[in-house]
Amino acid sequence: MRYEGKVYRPPSEADAYILQATIGCSWNRCTYCDMYRDKVYRERELPDVLEDLRTAVAIAGQRIDKVFVGDGDALGMPTATWLPILDAARAGFPQLRRVSCYATAGNLLKKSPEELALLREHGLTRLYIGPESGDDATLKRIAKGATHAEHVEAAHRAHAAGMEISMIVLLGVAGTARAKEHAAATADLISEMDPEYVAALTTTVIPGTPLHRLQTTGRYALPGVEPMLDELRTIVDRARPSDAVFRTNHASNYLPLSGRLPQDRERIVDAIDQALEGHTQLRPEWARGL
Repeated sequence: MRYEGKVYRPPSEADAYILQATIGCSWNRCTYCDMYRDKVYRERELPDVLEDLRTAVAIAGQRIDKVFVGDGDALGMPTATWLPILDAARAGFPQLRRVSCYATAGNLLKKSPEELALLREHGLTRLYIGPESGDDATLKRIAKGATHAEHVEAAHRAHAAGMEISMIVLLGVAGTARAKEHAAATADLISEMDPEYVAALTTTVIPGTPLHRLQTTGRYALPGVEPMLDELRTIVDRARPSDAVFRTNHASNYLPLSGRLPQDRERIVDAIDQALEGHTQLRPEWARGL
């Protein structure tokens, strides 16, 4: 198995086999992100990807039950490239129960409903989509490449194909200027995208990113811990998904939480209130990370 550069995956894919089918991110413009800035996007040659899969099968074929296909937004690969990868994974891993990848709304919307249904039929079952915000002004400012409405349409298409959605939102990404608008619109976007999973992360300003340059020139101010917990409270209290697992278990967060929405809304809101009132120990800065 061969990997090029740093490889990322969601926390829930910690025990998955990571198959690097693309290098980097086809969008790679989000102002806060440096995950793939050192990579020029390209798709790996299909024979090389399939060879890596065969190696994984030989080493751990009976133990692997999840495959995460990287890098940044592998859904953008042509469907004709995806299908042999999915078929080989299904054939090689008898315990396989999930294949997943990151996806941008833009790449999802480029796939026809028929293509998405075909990918689901061949085993692509979960998409990790990170709108980060539901506020159109913030989406434009962070160069997300898609609007609130486009993220909703992308989610509807994925669901129509039978795929699960794990949605990622980012506390603090709107800065202090639009924190309230960001929190409210993000909650509304959760309701409209209606994902099966929601993960909230906390913005970290990384040197060298456009967001860092905005910060150093005074055009972006990262909210403090309490205002970001206020954002989190608004999101949890206002969002109305049908039934979503909600987590803040990413290492960037100050307050790890988990539960289901709407069933556990009151309990989660109460936990946030306890933290805001100083009754809960938050994750110290030295323990936070990406």
